[in-house]
Amino acid sequence: MVERDLKGRDITEPGVLSVMGRLPREEFVPGPYKSQAYADCPLPIGIGQTISQPYIVALMTQELRLNNFCEVLEVGTGSGYQTAILARLAKRVYTIERFSELSALAQAVLGRLGFTNVEFYIGDGSAGWPNDIAQGRPEKRTFDRIIVTAAVPKIPQPMIDQLGEGGLIVIPIGGSSMQELVVGTKKEGKLIERVVCDVRFVKLVGQCAFEQ
Repeated sequence: MVERDLKGRDITEPGVLSVMGRLPREEFVPGPYKSQAYADCPLPIGIGQTISQPYIVALMTQELRLNNFCEVLEVGTGSGYQTAILARLAKRVYTIERFSELSALAQAVLGRLGFTNVEFYIGDGSAGWPNDIAQGRPEKRTFDRIIVTAAVPKIPQPMIDQLGEGGLIVIPIGGSSMQELVVGTKKEGKLIERVVCDVRFVKLVGQCAFEQ
């Protein structure tokens, strides 16, 4: 997978290649599809959701330009595979999933693999991470990086608000069948956007995304 589908294309970031070469992708794939775990295609994980193809996972991770000081917001936990890769490359990952069943499965896999730097939340990811006041942190929550693993018609304002100055967001933007992968850099409170390529993701459903 690494040699053919990642190095063989435009994935050059050593950290991304190393982590994806060591992380057992089959752990995140349902039983009937385990034999296809390393194929460069998305696979069903239940409830109409998918685990993205390895190349797209690698590309989005590479575009985040992670380091071990980054706190990352992931919208769309899904199988937990992307979450695990982020957690190996960043300081801490905060991940949101609207389906409790998927979140529970992801938590079980990451726990079994020994991850301790991930916080999970079940809810509407389009609204961003919930307020921290209840945890004694009244300050506005911001993140160094945000990655969205489902399609949106436009970048939700809560995500823009929660992206720290100088931070990066990687997100698929477009309609329900085809989108553009966009990288946004926050400068002086505004996003400077760059299109990477065409992609196809399931829709992000929520108050600041698709209705259904």
